[in-house]
Amino acid sequence: MEDEVKKIIAVVLIVCLALGFSACSKNAETDENKGSSMNEAESAANETLLVAAAASLKICFEDELIPMFEEKYPNIKVDATYDSSGKLQTQIEEGADVDVFMSAAMKQINALDEQELMVKESIVKLLENKVVLIVPKDSDKGITAFEEILKAETVAVGDPDSVPAGQYAKEIFENLGLWDDVSAKLSLGTNVTEVLNWISEGSADAGVVYSTDAASNKNVVIAAEAPEKSVSPVIYPVGIVKSSTKKDSSKLFVEFLKSNEALSVFEKYGFTSLK
Repeated sequence: MEDEVKKIIAVVLIVCLALGFSACSKNAETDENKGSSMNEAESAANETLLVAAAASLKICFEDELIPMFEEKYPNIKVDATYDSSGKLQTQIEEGADVDVFMSAAMKQINALDEQELMVKESIVKLLENKVVLIVPKDSDKGITAFEEILKAETVAVGDPDSVPAGQYAKEIFENLGLWDDVSAKLSLGTNVTEVLNWISEGSADAGVVYSTDAASNKNVVIAAEAPEKSVSPVIYPVGIVKSSTKKDSSKLFVEFLKSNEALSVFEKYGFTSLK
């Protein structure tokens, strides 16, 4: 009888020990999974997306679109740099840490794509803009058309070698047969924002910018839109840089820019949606 009692006690102890080990194992596994999830969450929370965008996009990006995206995806922070599309292209070619590039012309993004520096299938023609001639709001030069540009003593345009707005300006004046004469009056800006500021300050008598830029500054007025068929369509493409290590977040940002809510913001600032 005593032996049977000892056997029963032994069995009970073995069962209890087995249950205890199982519980410990499950707790350890649970703690490990929790730790892994927390690490992934912390990693995502610290992820910063680097966006290079044409200078003409700065106001709508900074004032509305980036805050909207970060509110929608609180685990992703967006840092953006703005300059002429040509300068941004060069920076990407030289290995700058950029995840998403949005240009003010197809030329720059096509050049990067030809060098296999872009994710080809991610490139989207997103927006269209207009090229306009602007003058200071108190101008007395009587300039009301591109054809009257020679009334100006100083003409501000972006540098055609690197600034899309400058390339469009040169195209317009060449098609009007005025480029050689205008060249003698030029002040070349490093980006379209600099050109806008020069006109706003009265440092130049007239300048060529995008209609969206002109609409953002109360100290300038639009003298004229580019004559019909004088300039190529002003297309703004966006795409993911192939060297990006944050492809998922980059895709989310590009998809966001294509969304109706984002396009409505672009349209509010004077862009035309191509989607």
